[in-house]
Amino acid sequence: RLVSPGVPTGTQTPQLLVDPPWTPAVLWDRVTLTCQGSGTSGATTWYKDGWLWWKDGDDQFVVTERGAYQCERPDTGLSHSVSVLNDRLVLQVPARALLEGDTVTLRCRV
Repeated sequence: RLVSPGVPTGTQTPQLLVDPPWTPAVLWDRVTLTCQGSGTSGATTWYKDGWLWWKDGDDQFVVTERGAYQCERPDTGLSHSVSVLNDRLVLQVPARALLEGDTVTLRCRV
Protein backbone atom coordinates (compact mmCIF):
# COMPACT_ATOMS: atom_id res chain seq x y z
CA ARG A 1 0.00 0.00 0.00
CA LEU A 2 1.37 3.37 -0.98
CA VAL A 3 1.47 5.71 2.00
CA SER A 4 2.06 9.38 2.58
CA PRO A 5 2.89 9.85 6.26
CA GLY A 6 2.05 13.22 7.76
CA VAL A 7 4.57 15.40 9.54
CA PRO A 8 3.38 16.41 13.00
CA THR A 9 3.77 20.13 13.71
CA GLY A 10 6.88 21.10 15.69
CA THR A 11 8.71 17.79 15.31
CA GLN A 12 12.16 17.20 13.92
CA THR A 13 12.40 14.69 11.09
CA PRO A 14 14.73 11.75 11.61
CA GLN A 15 18.07 11.52 9.80
CA LEU A 16 18.81 8.51 7.62
CA LEU A 17 22.52 7.70 7.96
CA VAL A 18 24.41 5.64 5.38
CA ASP A 19 27.44 3.46 6.09
CA PRO A 20 29.76 3.51 4.21
CA PRO A 21 29.10 7.25 3.88
CA TRP A 22 29.00 7.59 0.07
CA THR A 23 26.18 8.51 -2.27
CA PRO A 24 24.76 6.94 -4.25
CA ALA A 25 25.07 3.85 -2.08
CA VAL A 26 25.61 0.53 -3.83
CA LEU A 27 24.58 -2.96 -2.68
CA TRP A 28 28.03 -4.45 -3.15
CA ASP A 29 29.36 -2.09 -0.43
CA ARG A 30 27.23 -3.91 2.20
CA VAL A 31 25.26 -0.76 3.02
CA THR A 32 23.86 -0.23 6.52
CA LEU A 33 21.06 2.32 7.02
CA THR A 34 20.44 3.84 10.46
CA CYS A 35 17.38 5.91 11.39
CA GLN A 36 18.48 8.49 13.95
CA GLY A 37 16.34 11.03 15.73
CA SER A 38 13.73 11.61 18.39
CA GLY A 39 10.84 9.25 18.94
CA THR A 40 10.72 5.73 20.28
CA SER A 41 13.84 3.69 19.55
CA GLY A 42 13.16 0.23 18.10
CA ALA A 43 9.80 1.27 16.65
CA THR A 44 11.02 2.51 13.29
CA THR A 45 8.80 2.33 10.23
CA TRP A 46 10.68 1.82 6.97
CA TYR A 47 9.53 2.71 3.46
CA LYS A 48 10.98 1.35 0.23
CA ASP A 49 10.20 3.03 -3.09
CA GLY A 50 7.36 4.98 -1.44
CA TRP A 51 5.64 1.89 -0.02
CA LEU A 52 5.34 0.74 3.60
CA TRP A 53 8.05 -1.91 3.85
CA TRP A 54 8.69 -2.71 7.54
CA LYS A 55 6.64 -1.52 10.52
CA ASP A 56 7.99 -1.37 14.10
CA GLY A 57 11.41 -2.49 12.90
CA ASP A 58 14.92 -1.97 14.18
CA ASP A 59 16.62 1.42 13.87
CA GLN A 60 19.37 -0.12 11.71
CA PHE A 61 19.63 -2.80 9.03
CA VAL A 62 21.84 -4.04 6.19
CA VAL A 63 20.27 -3.37 2.78
CA THR A 64 19.78 -6.44 0.59
CA GLU A 65 17.65 -4.93 -2.21
CA ARG A 66 18.10 -1.90 -4.43
CA GLY A 67 15.59 0.89 -3.97
CA ALA A 68 14.87 4.26 -2.35
CA TYR A 69 14.56 4.02 1.44
CA GLN A 70 13.05 6.34 4.06
CA CYS A 71 12.36 5.94 7.76
CA GLU A 72 9.91 7.31 10.29
CA ARG A 73 9.87 7.17 14.08
CA PRO A 74 6.70 7.49 16.20
CA ASP A 75 5.64 11.14 16.50
CA THR A 76 8.20 12.33 13.92
CA GLY A 77 8.14 13.08 10.24
CA LEU A 78 9.60 11.13 7.37
CA SER A 79 13.34 11.16 6.70
CA HIS A 80 14.93 12.17 3.41
CA SER A 81 15.22 9.41 0.83
CA VAL A 82 18.40 7.34 0.32
CA SER A 83 18.83 5.46 -2.94
CA VAL A 84 20.72 2.19 -2.98
CA LEU A 85 21.80 1.04 -6.44
CA ASN A 86 23.03 -2.23 -7.87
CA ASP A 87 24.89 -0.67 -10.80
CA ARG A 88 28.22 -2.03 -12.06
CA LEU A 89 29.73 1.45 -12.51
CA VAL A 90 29.03 4.33 -10.14
CA LEU A 91 30.45 7.79 -9.44
CA GLN A 92 30.15 8.53 -5.72
CA VAL A 93 30.46 11.64 -3.54
CA PRO A 94 30.60 11.84 0.27
CA ALA A 95 27.15 11.44 1.86
CA ARG A 96 27.22 14.75 3.71
CA ALA A 97 26.10 18.30 3.10
CA LEU A 98 28.39 20.06 0.64
CA LEU A 99 28.78 23.81 0.32
CA GLU A 100 30.02 25.87 -2.59
CA GLY A 101 33.81 26.05 -2.42
CA ASP A 102 34.24 22.72 -0.58
CA THR A 103 36.92 20.37 -1.88
CA VAL A 104 35.21 17.12 -2.81
CA THR A 105 36.65 13.66 -3.29
CA LEU A 106 34.87 11.66 -6.01
CA ARG A 107 35.04 7.88 -6.28
CA CYS A 108 34.58 6.06 -9.59
CA ARG A 109 33.77 2.47 -8.68
CA VAL A 110 33.49 -0.64 -10.83
